[in-house]
Amino acid sequence: MVRLIIDRYLDKCGITRYELAKRTNVKFQTIDRYYKNRVIRYDSYILDRICVALDCSLSDIIEYVKDE
Repeated sequence: MVRLIIDRYLDKCGITRYELAKRTNVKFQTIDRYYKNRVIRYDSYILDRICVALDCSLSDIIEYVKDE
């Protein structure tokens, strides 16, 4: 299973969802869905904007967990 861990990364960096929405120029509601891991289909454009805004790589905000 692929899981977003943007919440952990933002907490570690001390950045709010609102600040991330401003930096990425993406609607807060969209950022909130990614933050809460409520996204079914990941948009590469959104992920790119997040990585650029946070100066991180995809592996910093996404993890893969094997199904039990």
